[in-house]
Amino acid sequence: MADITFNTAADAAVERELLLLYLNTGTSSAPAWSVIGKRVEDSSIEFDWGDETKTDILGQTYTTMKKPALTQSFEPCELDAGDEAQVKLWNLAIKDQDVAALSNQDMLLVHLYAGTKNTAVFAERYSSCAVKPSGLGGSSNVGMPIDVIFGGKRTVGTASNANGTVTFTPDSEE
Repeated sequence: MADITFNTAADAAVERELLLLYLNTGTSSAPAWSVIGKRVEDSSIEFDWGDETKTDILGQTYTTMKKPALTQSFEPCELDAGDEAQVKLWNLAIKDQDVAALSNQDMLLVHLYAGTKNTAVFAERYSSCAVKPSGLGGSSNVGMPIDVIFGGKRTVGTASNANGTVTFTPDSEE
């Protein structure tokens, strides 16, 4: 695969709103991608590379790394009836306490700044993510902060957005 270029202006920082995470609120065969993070002011993905540094008996230092474990937190994540992802997660976590379902969510990470703007941007689909609400409440509005632990099969491809409908197209296997 060729390197991907950023579709933003040179000498301008990439805006945070160009990195979005979507939850599949449809089915695996007919996904409906609903963005996560409405009303969240700050969220970033943490990469744990499982790195280990050792010095051998000759004094040489070596470092090894593994594929990264990715996690992302969304807080305060205030409840909103118009937030389809949060309504689905509330039902799974609060109403049903369905641990199995919460541990097996289909997610799409879309890099809107990388690739062909609006038509073919870089995206990663993770087939089995754990979504873990960490609380419920707040001082003025009810929030349900969540942590996402990316898991399952990682499929890379492109995403497009036509009239608010996000579509994921996996790269063809070579």
